[in-house]
Amino acid sequence: MDTLTQIQTLVTFAWWLALDLCVLLYVVLDGADLGAGIFSLFVREPHERGAIMSAMAGTWDANETWLIVAGGVLFGTFPFVYGATFSYLMLPLALALWGMITRAVALEFRHLAHQRWLRFTDLAFGLGSLTTTFFGGMAVGAVLQGYPLTTTPGQVPTYVGGALRFISPFSLWTGAAAVIAVLLAGLLFVRARFEKAEPIRRQAASWTNGVFYLALVAVGVTLIVSARLFPWAQLRWFGPHMWLWALVPLAVLAVVVRMRAAMRAERDLAAILWFNAGVALMAGAMLATMYPWLVPGTWTIYTGASPAVSLFTFTLAMGGFIPIMLMYNAYQIWVFRARISALAAYH
Repeated sequence: MDTLTQIQTLVTFAWWLALDLCVLLYVVLDGADLGAGIFSLFVREPHERGAIMSAMAGTWDANETWLIVAGGVLFGTFPFVYGATFSYLMLPLALALWGMITRAVALEFRHLAHQRWLRFTDLAFGLGSLTTTFFGGMAVGAVLQGYPLTTTPGQVPTYVGGALRFISPFSLWTGAAAVIAVLLAGLLFVRARFEKAEPIRRQAASWTNGVFYLALVAVGVTLIVSARLFPWAQLRWFGPHMWLWALVPLAVLAVVVRMRAAMRAERDLAAILWFNAGVALMAGAMLATMYPWLVPGTWTIYTGASPAVSLFTFTLAMGGFIPIMLMYNAYQIWVFRARISALAAYH
């Protein structure tokens, strides 16, 4: 390996980490918004449903920007993976995009809706959140299973398969598990954003216990099924460093205990931070398990990377964008940190 190839390998690895960071930030930040939207389907009072929208009105667009940034990083640094994977996931990603557009329209135009259309707008917001979460979760499960590629010599490998190949028992399960996890994030968000005396906050608090244990079961089932389905996971988890991998669930369990204690003490911000720490731990463990695969059994981060010139050009053009996004997102969260009441729904 010559010097240029070593540099290219290092830059590719750095952009893989940046891609993972963007996806993680989207899941953590917009996941809470999506979960609150799902929760709104079960809120009876229209002004409380509107208040949920108002609670995220100052930050939701920046939260979703992380998904756009992740797509840009994937396109710029791993174009072969981008092309093949989007062909494979065309249907679930289109449905997830429909959900995003629907909830965005509902968020922006609810206050303009006539009274008789208000319930329809609220329903569109909740169902859009549910659709985005479920099909996004399905897409993750489908990617973990991999997909076949063409093997024509001298040509870029492309996806070969049908539009419905992404559907499997595992991908259906990951879609359902994503809904459970995101709902828990949304409940914690509602608890943290509303005044403690508000009825909607009390409703969210009463839901939290059941969804908390449901999320624990979902994580356990996903781990067990993954260990049985995927050879690349078995190789890492039950290999010579099994004792090291055993520390991961112990660390996650410690975080869960702290999150649970914060929930009981009604330290809502601390509960959210511990929840996000648990998500980050599990995401990091999954990436370490998959490495060097970007799509298990299909693409590694090195076989799917851009040529050197394109990679370095993209780095020079976009390398400073992610720190700016981080500062912008942090500023928005700080500005809109105060608790609100259901009166915030009125315009």
